[in-house]
Amino acid sequence: MGKVTVAAAVVCAAAVSAAAVLVVRHRMRNSGKWAKAMEILKEFEDRCDTPIAKLRQVADAMTVEMHAGLASDGGSKLKMLISYVDNLPTGDETGIFYALDLGGTNFRVLRVKLGEVDNVKKEFQEVSIPPNLMIGKCEDLFDFIAGELAKFVATEGENMQIPPGTQRELGFTFSFPVKQSSIAGGTLVRWTKGFNIEDAVGQDVVDELTKAMERIGLDMRVAALVNDTVGTLAGGKYNNRDVIAAVILGTGTNAAYVERANAIPKWQGLLPKSGEMVINMEWGNFRSSHLPLTEFDESLDNDSLNPGEQIFEKIISGMYLGEIVRRVLLKMAEEAEFFGETVPLKLQKPFILRTPDMSAMHHDSTPDLKVVATKLKDVLEISNTSLKMRKVIVEVCETVATRGARLSAAGILGILKKIGRDTIKEGEENQKSVIAMDGGLFEHYIKFRNAMQTAMNELLGEEASRNIIIELSNDGSGLGAALLAASHSQYREYIEST
Repeated sequence: MGKVTVAAAVVCAAAVSAAAVLVVRHRMRNSGKWAKAMEILKEFEDRCDTPIAKLRQVADAMTVEMHAGLASDGGSKLKMLISYVDNLPTGDETGIFYALDLGGTNFRVLRVKLGEVDNVKKEFQEVSIPPNLMIGKCEDLFDFIAGELAKFVATEGENMQIPPGTQRELGFTFSFPVKQSSIAGGTLVRWTKGFNIEDAVGQDVVDELTKAMERIGLDMRVAALVNDTVGTLAGGKYNNRDVIAAVILGTGTNAAYVERANAIPKWQGLLPKSGEMVINMEWGNFRSSHLPLTEFDESLDNDSLNPGEQIFEKIISGMYLGEIVRRVLLKMAEEAEFFGETVPLKLQKPFILRTPDMSAMHHDSTPDLKVVATKLKDVLEISNTSLKMRKVIVEVCETVATRGARLSAAGILGILKKIGRDTIKEGEENQKSVIAMDGGLFEHYIKFRNAMQTAMNELLGEEASRNIIIELSNDGSGLGAALLAASHSQYREYIEST
């Protein structure tokens, strides 16, 4: 009996010992996996680093590319498009003007009364475009738009009537690639955003809209064709005369600014009376060896519909920030079993993690990061994450957002350097330079906005940064188009002389 007891004890001890070995091995394996995840994170953070010296290099590269793009078409990755806007609003405009803002599956029509006591009275309506018209015929799309515009004109109230004997004037925001030929003319280069109307490509979009309005008897003149960034600049300038540039940071990104007309070598013909010209930079296509790119940016670019294009946009805009976070987490899941032995299926789906989800996780201030846990469960179907894991995810969001914000600041510094507003000159100590900002990323992603402002202050220094103001300009593009119709009105000289 004693021998049996001893044998049993030996077996039990062996079992306990084996179990202990398994636990130790499991812990060692887990600690090894965690170490691998931390290695991936650390390498990513190092590659995304944006010290001031690097940001200055990016800003200098932006300025160099701006010069090259102004010198000749095709001379730079920056298109530096001449907008033909040489008269920005002054704030003194009066009258009633219309705007049409077409940039996606919806369009907006606006009616704006300028010169009121409270400066601007605005009425607008949003219209959805039937899906069949997005892939149909050019004439059908513009007939539909003209018809909706005519319905909106029919709702004019007594205090929104144009003077007798005058023609209604319209600013047309058209947010698709266009080769502009005048303030109110430009041919469609290609469609984006789900549109594919083949017989419209190569046509002048202002002509097409004008013909459609004529077909239904709507007497209206297109006074200005603008893109949304130029519209934002106009809207900002109307409210604040110190505005010198506009930047959109939303789903996509772009910048426009006021350039001296004699500093545009590729400009052909007489210089405008104002001596100025608004340049649409198309800065999303900027690229430089100084940009801190990672393997995740390279794979995202390779998998995109436009590899090698829009590199700056792909690391700073709302379309892509959440996707970069997803790719980092996917690598952790695949190589470090960050979410367990199997890689979550939803995590493998491109663009499933949107930037608003990333922003919500980044701004989570609950002690146990409850918002992060909820987003992981709702969006990626990942449950049972530890607080330690959730902290790592917030760190990834922080890294991606901070890099994007600081590079945006470097881009703005590049513009300021090009027009000589990056330093304070003697006798101009009180000269303010205002950047009008629009876009959901800048407006709603507070940590992004704060990181961008911090970087601007670091780059400019305390004294100069007091004179550079970054200002939110809501709904710039729609209002801006109406304002540009006013500043390029056929009745402008008559109004100014009365």
